[in-house]
Amino acid sequence: MRGLIPDSFIDELLARVDIVDVVERRVPLKKAGREWTACCPFHDERTPSFYVSPAKQFFHCFGCGVSGSAIKFIMDFDRLEFPDAVEELAQTAGMTVPREAGRDAAPREDKTDLYSLLEDAASWYERELPRHADAQAYCKKRGLDPETIKRFRIGWAPAGYDGVMKALGNSTRRRDLLDQAGMLASGDRGKYDRFRERLMFPILDRRGRVIAFGGRVVQAAPASGQAPPKYLNSPETPLFHKGRELFALWQVKQANQSLARIVVVEGYMDVIALHQAGLPIAVATLGTATTPDHTEILFRAAPDVVFCFDGDRAGRAAAWKALEAALPRLRDGRQAYFLFLPDGEDPDSLVRKEGKDGFEKRIKEAMPLSDYFFSELSHDVDMGSLDGRARLAERARPLIGKLPDGAFRDLMVQELEKRSGVGANLPASVLHRVAHQPTTVQRSLVRSAISLLLAQPTLADRVDKPYRFLRLDKPGVGLLAELLDLARARPGINSAMLVEHFVERPEYVPLKKLMATLSVGEPEAQAMEFFDALARMDDQATTQRRDTLLDKSRSGALDSAEKAELRELLAARARPPVASA
Repeated sequence: MRGLIPDSFIDELLARVDIVDVVERRVPLKKAGREWTACCPFHDERTPSFYVSPAKQFFHCFGCGVSGSAIKFIMDFDRLEFPDAVEELAQTAGMTVPREAGRDAAPREDKTDLYSLLEDAASWYERELPRHADAQAYCKKRGLDPETIKRFRIGWAPAGYDGVMKALGNSTRRRDLLDQAGMLASGDRGKYDRFRERLMFPILDRRGRVIAFGGRVVQAAPASGQAPPKYLNSPETPLFHKGRELFALWQVKQANQSLARIVVVEGYMDVIALHQAGLPIAVATLGTATTPDHTEILFRAAPDVVFCFDGDRAGRAAAWKALEAALPRLRDGRQAYFLFLPDGEDPDSLVRKEGKDGFEKRIKEAMPLSDYFFSELSHDVDMGSLDGRARLAERARPLIGKLPDGAFRDLMVQELEKRSGVGANLPASVLHRVAHQPTTVQRSLVRSAISLLLAQPTLADRVDKPYRFLRLDKPGVGLLAELLDLARARPGINSAMLVEHFVERPEYVPLKKLMATLSVGEPEAQAMEFFDALARMDDQATTQRRDTLLDKSRSGALDSAEKAELRELLAARARPPVASA
């Protein structure tokens, strides 16, 4: 997510850093002709298929297909979101990340004091844990070993209304920070500690900083009176937005250099039990349903995501929300699965009974999203009747329409048609995209022109406007024009910068594929090929327009301007070159 980082800053950042240096700090590289190579850090291999191109400022693995700019490499290797990756790269280049005006137009606030305060709070809770018998007894009852307690920085919020305030709020400024950080609540007597008599779990961001807390009661609910909520989380704060954070994602990244699968469970103790059992691949949402932001973060961490829920009605409702959040993120190479647990069981109890191997077996046998999708949509439908199959199609169509272009959506369309017989009734826009390959990967003149422009963005300076090829009714023409405009507007832009502009758009993936397959050739030869492609596109546009007007003239529907245009087109046999070399 770019947030409000200006495109001009992204360009400057990518121009200032060298992708070879960025990658080599994390992966040892060897020179191989014009490029550098290594065994891919994103999948297991013995023969190097991972290449870094100084000329393109781009990396690509011919084994697993991962590719991108220096920013994308940091996102994938360090498993950071776009803004965090930009921050990380900017620090190494000695640059400060600016923000554009917008809904957050105020100057970017320094949150250093808030982070520092929450770190102090986590340390204070940790020190309190050994001092309280109830907390120690609960940890022993739940089977938490010292290593796990240390890894998750589990602590204890003691009884009393002002423990944190006394320990950390020793000035007006510090008390204000405690309030901003969500550590205080308000009542008739003013401010008091939000967390009291709870086992405390620090929530870390993707850079390992404490940003919030979750607290769990350890005593049984009283026989009378109102029981406190079992779990209490920090409220939304300047640092914490529960719809964008996952408990234990930091610990998962620390435990796994290469992560093939990540499991989403519902509770803190479920996460911790799985980690302690030897499955450090579990995370949890923070008291909220799975959001689209959650699913994007999950898929950036691992290509396979397993959603684990109770098998009751509430669990299945939560699973369906997770499916809806995941659909728009299921680009090729990403897979989602659903694991429903037996009645009365949770991950904590099951992994105690079955051990690591037993629970891992359940994970491997989880239901693929496609099976869960069609099973859930047809569970109350009579598939033996026309009406039932029509109902299935009606339910499935808008959901399949949310899937990105790619093989998975093609297969989902085919499966719907197989089950219902009415796949052809999908919305026209969906059917068009299913019937055609992604725009920029078609083997066409347009594809060739885009590929050559990516190889040499400076060619755009030699293309005159208006672009006559825009009259050509073919996929990708508009994208080619946009790329030309971008390259013309940003002198000195390189290939990686050009592609990075599309990072949050559907064109990003096919453009990266083109970047990875660019042929090496002499610049002038590539330039000649590029301008030849444009000239042929202009000729095709002319022919296409001439044929359209001829067809229209047979019905006598041409106006005077169109008649003049047709006469000119019929007289023209060739167009002059679009630019001089």
